[in-house]
Amino acid sequence: MMIAFSNVSKRYPGGREALCGVTFGVAAGEMIYLTGHSGAGKSTVLRLVAAIERPTAGAVTVNQQNVARLGRRAIPFLRRKLGLVLQDQKLLFDRNVIANAMLPLEIAGVDRREAGRRARAALDKVGLLGRETALPIALSGGEQQRLAIARAVVNRPAILLADEPTGHLDPAYAGEIFSLFRSFHQVGTTVVITTHDEALMARFPARTLALRNGLLNS
Repeated sequence: MMIAFSNVSKRYPGGREALCGVTFGVAAGEMIYLTGHSGAGKSTVLRLVAAIERPTAGAVTVNQQNVARLGRRAIPFLRRKLGLVLQDQKLLFDRNVIANAMLPLEIAGVDRREAGRRARAALDKVGLLGRETALPIALSGGEQQRLAIARAVVNRPAILLADEPTGHLDPAYAGEIFSLFRSFHQVGTTVVITTHDEALMARFPARTLALRNGLLNS
C-alpha cells in the first residue's frame, strides 16, 4: 500500500476526537475520495499523511515509512514525494505565476534553469502557460486553484493530496479541476481528494471512503 492507516486516532487539545480507530489503505496509483460532513475528520487524514500532524494512537504509513516516527529532518524529504492542494492555497501574491510554481523546486535546491523548465511544464499541464508573468491577484478563482495544483505537482510527486479543491468554484471550473486530478491519476500518481460534491464524484468515479464523526463507515 502507498498509504496505510492502522487503527489511527487523533485527539486535539480539549478532548475532541477527530479520528477514532480508523483503518484503511490506498494502493499505489489509486485515486480515492474521502467524504463526510464538516468536522468528520477528512482534513485530519490528509494532515496526518503529510506529517503536518501526528496521530495520537495507531500507525500512519506512507510508502512503507511510519510517518509518526519520522524525525524532524526527515519530514521535508517525505513532503517532496507529496503534492499538497490545501483549502488555504498559500499562494505568494507578491510573486508572479511562474515564481509561485517554481517555489518547491527552489526550496529543494533544483538548478534555476531546470526549475523554470519544470515549472513551465506544470503550468502547461494545468492550462496556465500563457499567464506565467501574471500576479495571482489577476487570476480568477479557478485559475488560482490551477496554479496551486501546478505548484503541487511540479516536484512530480508520487502522491497528490487535495482538500476540498473545488469548494469555492462554479460547476464548470470544478469539473475542469477534477478532470486534471484524473489526468494525474491516469499517469500513475496516487490521488486522495476530500470532497462532498456528489455530482463530480459521479462524473469521475473512484473508490469512496466515508467518514462520520471520526469513524470510517464500512
